[in-house]
Amino acid sequence: MSATTRITVTLPTEQVTELRKLTDNISGYVAEAVARQIRHQLLGEDLRRHQEDHGAFTGEELSEARSKIFGATGSTRQTGVA
Repeated sequence: MSATTRITVTLPTEQVTELRKLTDNISGYVAEAVARQIRHQLLGEDLRRHQEDHGAFTGEELSEARSKIFGATGSTRQTGVA
């Protein structure tokens, strides 16, 4: 198990109410959400750096990436990169 640090966060009352409906482990839920956000930001930075070095992703590259992420029957929604 990794080391932990106790902190205090302030959330809107409505969010805390909803969190308590979803889980009895608010710390674990928040830790997972923070980890997901950190991964998202790091991936976005990596993608921006890649495009700075190699140019914008082509439609074919984006399509291939979507296929790998979502599978052949996955999302076909067009979105911008991170």
